[in-house]
Amino acid sequence: MLTVAAWVVVVWQSATADTEGMDNMLTMDMALPIFLAVWVAMMVAMMFPAAAPMILTFARVQERKQQGGGPYVPTWIFAGAYVAVWTAFGVLAYAAAVGAMELADNSMLLMDNAGRIGGGILILAGLYQLSPAKDVCLSKCRSPLAFVLGSWRDGRAGALRMGLEHGLFCLGCCWLFFVIVFPLGMTNVAVLAALVLLMFAEKALPFGQRARVLAAVGLIAYGSVAVVVTDALPSLMG
Repeated sequence: MLTVAAWVVVVWQSATADTEGMDNMLTMDMALPIFLAVWVAMMVAMMFPAAAPMILTFARVQERKQQGGGPYVPTWIFAGAYVAVWTAFGVLAYAAAVGAMELADNSMLLMDNAGRIGGGILILAGLYQLSPAKDVCLSKCRSPLAFVLGSWRDGRAGALRMGLEHGLFCLGCCWLFFVIVFPLGMTNVAVLAALVLLMFAEKALPFGQRARVLAAVGLIAYGSVAVVVTDALPSLMG
């Protein structure tokens, strides 16, 4: 239900966003609190389908401990810590977007090459798909039971630590997917839905490795086109 509600917010935001005349396309002229609210909704909509197996595994282990008379920790502590990691990343993304727009306002070179910069971001995302860092983080996300058993900590503080740890591994897997929504369009529901399917495939489906490689090839190819054809991406600078 939480994921459905988040998608309702994302679709509503996409339908009501008026990008004409915005001074800052990257943040859609939002103040930080509003941006974070939209960011968290987008994160829940995009990440919870792939994160659900891990959260449900944690919940099942806690349920068994409770049935056995052991101490019980609410699952929301684990999930809340996970969301906190992505919220902190949203603050960094907002600061970077504001900084980029301030630089662009004072540099015609950046304004004239916004499409190429966006293309470079897509190429970077494609290369990261094939990196050892992605391998390590994805291995932690693909096996919820192994993560829970290998990283288990008792008590509320332990659940908080586990949620933060899982959130960091998940961030390591997918941070560039959230970065590329800036050049591809934060209000582009089709792009968001495609990224959800890709992240779910990578983390939960048997052909996840092939999906990962195909995504890398697609991102590098599209980014290369955008570097050459500067209007191949949506306008980043308004």
